[in-house]
Amino acid sequence: MTASRVSWESGKDSIIRFITSDTFVYIVKRVTQALFTLFFASALSFIIIQLSPGDYLDTLRQNPKISPERIAELKRQFGLDKSWFEQFFLWLGRIITRGDFGQSFVYQRSVSSLLWERVPATLYLAISSLVLTWAIAIPLGIFAAVKQNRAADRVLQVISYAGQGFPSFVTALILLIFAQITAPLFPVGGMTSIYHDELNIFGKFIDIIWHMFLPTIALSVTSFAGLQRITRGELLDVLRQDYIQTARAKGLPENRVIYVHALRNAINPLITLLGFELAGLLNGAFIAEYFFNWPGLGRLTLQALQAQDLYLLMASLVMGAVLLIIGNLIADLLLKAADPRIKLEDLN
Repeated sequence: MTASRVSWESGKDSIIRFITSDTFVYIVKRVTQALFTLFFASALSFIIIQLSPGDYLDTLRQNPKISPERIAELKRQFGLDKSWFEQFFLWLGRIITRGDFGQSFVYQRSVSSLLWERVPATLYLAISSLVLTWAIAIPLGIFAAVKQNRAADRVLQVISYAGQGFPSFVTALILLIFAQITAPLFPVGGMTSIYHDELNIFGKFIDIIWHMFLPTIALSVTSFAGLQRITRGELLDVLRQDYIQTARAKGLPENRVIYVHALRNAINPLITLLGFELAGLLNGAFIAEYFFNWPGLGRLTLQALQAQDLYLLMASLVMGAVLLIIGNLIADLLLKAADPRIKLEDLN
């Protein structure tokens, strides 16, 4: 048998094992549940939007240069002359059959193209905030637990409570003032500089990172404070367990007791929190995006809400729900990978 044949058979067996595994069945089950969730969430969002007074055309009616005939034409063009039921299911049908989320009233462009432009910017901000938060909060939470009730622990607790008590918009305002004082050190506004296209690949990367610096901090402060406290609390609970005392009595090094035995068991609740953390960052990113003029999904959603741009607002809300579902699914799979004792069916 040739090497290529052996490789093909091995790959085929791996695919079959994955398809018949509990993980694959669980993913299919969660995706099916997600489809029903998205349907009911989008229907509820559509009803709430329609219950709000007025629509996009009300603004145009105030313009004397736009004739009533043109208003009626636009109403037919956007499908606003139909009932709520017809509007929703026509919009849903276009998504299922053609992947078409409709046309934006304000931008006069397809909603899909607008989302493709804005979603990556929001993901950059959310993921960078997540990495920064976990890279700082987890070590500080461990340090605070090890130094329980000492001066360092008390200082970190004060910082944590202060961080959680600061609303995100206040943090953003303080950072804007800081940017103004230190100008032009920290850029504010947009995702790139005006000379971005003239830079090489590394220069473009640094330019985007530098523009992300202040919005990422604004988005991370509250999350950092909460995660640091949770890490400290979970690790302290584990350190009080009998098996930790037994490990210490056997003469194991303290670092091994903390980072191998204790942290491994304390990390599970943090992984569960990861899915909600990512979803919270995505939903809360609009504050940082608004203050720092970041071209992301949150800012686009806010603009669509203010203009009553129906299809753009609906698509933005659905995209936010999709990202929430994906974040929770990733967290569950990571939890299973971190602790094989956990059964996937128990995560529902």
